Amino acid sequence: MNTRIWQAGRFEIALDKPKIMGIVNLTPDSLSDGGTYSQNVSIALAHAEQLLKDGADILDIGGESTRPGADDVSLEEEWARVQPVLAEVAKWNVPVSLDTRHTATMEKALAQGGVDIINDVAALSDEGAVALLAQQPTTGVCLMHMQGLPKTMQLNPQYQDVVEEITRYLKARAAECVQAGIDPERITLDPGFGFGKNLQHNITLIQHLPELMEATGFPLLIGISRKSMIGELTGEQDAAKRVHGSVAAALATVARGAQIIRVHDVKATSDALKVWEALGISA
Repeated sequence: MNTRIWQAGRFEIALDKPKIMGIVNLTPDSLSDGGTYSQNVSIALAHAEQLLKDGADILDIGGESTRPGADDVSLEEEWARVQPVLAEVAKWNVPVSLDTRHTATMEKALAQGGVDIINDVAALSDEGAVALLAQQPTTGVCLMHMQGLPKTMQLNPQYQDVVEEITRYLKARAAECVQAGIDPERITLDPGFGFGKNLQHNITLIQHLPELMEATGFPLLIGISRKSMIGELTGEQDAAKRVHGSVAAALATVARGAQIIRVHDVKATSDALKVWEALGISA
């Protein structure tokens, strides 16, 4: 069977085994790291470099918090946070992902160069986003499902059938992108754990990832690291101490077919995946 390739800007990422996307949060109000890496560019770059040493295959850089209850930030502030870091990591030989839902930020980053992937929690629903990415010949995209907006999404999420509704939404977003001219090999999908879902919704999604993947036909990028569902299951209130639960959740998604996992704790996840692979445990 041919190895599936994710076309991501300057890179063709082989999905023959799970790839790790390391998180570089440049937000002062991040739920998981408390703004540790937003203090200055050198701290953020040192963190990014450590993620690569720990085993990250991709760096995901974001300047707007999308945690539950988060307020919007201005486009100017978001760009000021990410621009200097993007400018530096663009020189590194590593796939760089920009975590943003704003067309204006995407446009600036793509014009500056060195961004290989747009990772969008709003699935390119901002005005002009699909058209902008269709103009790019190779940039990878990740389309995520989110019910509502970060400010209110966790107040009372409701679904009749969470798997069917999210599958339908992601298929529609991907179809619009393909129709606009975005090559399917550039697309990955993210069901959006914790983005307008309660604990049972999240558990149900994990249990049915194979069906979701088969129904959509695209690789899955999964982000569960340190999220509230891990805290609910373990009783750990401090997000930074949810490492063990996050690794277990990551392996559970890999067992069900996830090809890219977006994590804070790269070393722990990388070690777990090495053992997983050595033991011959397959999805």
